[in-house]
This record gives sequence, structure tokens and C-alpha cells, in this order.
Amino acid sequence: MVSSFHYISHTIPTKSPRITNQCPIFSLKTPNLSFSKSSFCTLRLNQVFTFPNHSLKSKFRSKASMADVNSKNVNIFESEEQVAIELANYTAILSNKFIKERGAFTVVVSGGSLIKSLRKLVEPPYVDSIDWSRWHMFWVDERVVPKDHPESNYKLAYDGFLSKVPIPPGNVYAINDSLTAEGAADDYETALKQLVKTNILATSPTSNFPKFDVMLLGMGPDGHVASLFPGHPLVNENERWVTFIKDSPKPPPERITFTFPVINSSANIALVVCGSGKAAVVKTALSGNQSSDLLPVQMVSPEGDLNWFLDKEAAGML
Repeated sequence: MVSSFHYISHTIPTKSPRITNQCPIFSLKTPNLSFSKSSFCTLRLNQVFTFPNHSLKSKFRSKASMADVNSKNVNIFESEEQVAIELANYTAILSNKFIKERGAFTVVVSGGSLIKSLRKLVEPPYVDSIDWSRWHMFWVDERVVPKDHPESNYKLAYDGFLSKVPIPPGNVYAINDSLTAEGAADDYETALKQLVKTNILATSPTSNFPKFDVMLLGMGPDGHVASLFPGHPLVNENERWVTFIKDSPKPPPERITFTFPVINSSANIALVVCGSGKAAVVKTALSGNQSSDLLPVQMVSPEGDLNWFLDKEAAGML
């Protein structure tokens, strides 16, 4: 089956951002760059590009021990606004890195509040310093609704992000919303396999599943990630790349979702969590206690680096 999902038309700004081969806003730093302890952040990139004079500015102190926090790459910030700023910096760093290394950047996003947290990417200095033409944007999950439906993650991303940056329409991989949930999942997986054949999408030498450059994930108050919910059989799916759910405990009931083998083959994952309503789940996820009934968020364990981005409310019980 030939996939057609990714031929999505959206408005491209008539004035494209300034793109240069040697973008002056980035500077090459040494490997294994560690930021200040006040931010509780360690980014372990082989080659790290940072914005000059940029620092992580959180003054919040977690109640968790430094050893516990740093071992899990947990970044805690004063506010959701600061989370959004640092997430933009993190994403821009990785975009520049992978575009320089292999000429493309494959980024996966979830919906909901995560899209709101990407808003700083469409502002200076980031918007003018990213080669958007090399971006390939995917959804870790999507509701099986028309693209103009209020519940559509594509619509949410388009209104808040895509309409403001010149990512080529053919590089935006939305689902085929004319298909059933099962058909849309098959279609998405087929298209991913085609992108592997054309070397746009890398594969993990360990798992042979697709290896995205970065996944930007949110987390639900029940600990779900993507459309993988606590206690649902899909959390144990280990063969499919993309699968479907018709009984989602969170409406709408029909969705498609990446599976954990794909999520965990990622080169980088950012887990972005804000708000006091998720503090208890954050505490559970970062406690280190392993039980037989893991929350989906506790099953996120990428081959590459996992970085948590928390505001102080979400980290309030650490």
C-alpha cells in the first residue's frame, strides 16, 4: 500500500526565515556539556551547539537529592514559561546537530499541552536560526478525527506552530483521516518504512525499529504517554511500529499510536510535564521503585538520552 498521509497542505509564510550554512547564533562546544547545578540539567550530546551567553536560569531547588535528580537528567524550572524557553533551546540544539550530521531532522511530537510548550520556537532567536526545510515532523499519536476537528493534534499543531514556520508540506506527516483507525495505523507504518528506505528516517542497529532524532512527549495525569494508557494491552505491543486503539479511556476513543519499541529506539526524548495536578505521578515515575504494574511513563527508556523538563509545580512532590 502506498501511503498518502504526508502530502499535507498548509500555509507557508511568504517570507522565509534567514537560513545560513554557518549560522552565527550557534557555537560549537565540547562534548558532555554540563549546565549549572541550579538547573539540575545534564545534556549528553556528542557534539553540543549552544546559544552564546545562554544559561539555564532556574533557581528552584528540588527536594530530591542531587544524585537522584542528575542521574535521571531532570530539569526543574521556576515556571511553565521557562520550561517553554528551555525546550526551544533544547530542540534548536538538536535540530542544528542532526542537520549538520545527516542533513535531516526527524522530530516527533505529542499533542495537548506539549504543542503549547513549543511556542518559543516560533520566536526569535530560534525561528530565524533553524533550517526548517530539513525538518520532518511526526505525531507519536493522533486522534482518528478529521484534521480540522477540535480534537485533532494536527489542527492544534497547525494553529499553534506549523502555520508559523516554513516546514515543507511534504515533510509534515499527518494521518490519513479518511481511513479507519486500523487503516490509518497501517498507512502510517507503511509510510515510515518508506522513509527508512529513502534514508530520511534512521533505524536502530539494536532494535531495528525506526530511530527518530528526538521525541517531544507530554504525560497525562494518569501517567500515560502517547496513546498508551495504564493497564491497556497496547503497552505490551512489541512488533508493530504503529498500532491503533478503539477504546481509549480518554476521548475520543479511536486513536493511532507509536508503540514502545519505537518510542524507546529514539536518539533523544524530552518528557515535558507542567502543573501540580501531575506532581504525584512525577514523584512515582522518578522514585526508582519498579513494580509489576509500571505506569506507561515509567516504561519510557530510550536508547539515547532522556531529559525531563518540569516546572516547580510538577516537581513539587520530589
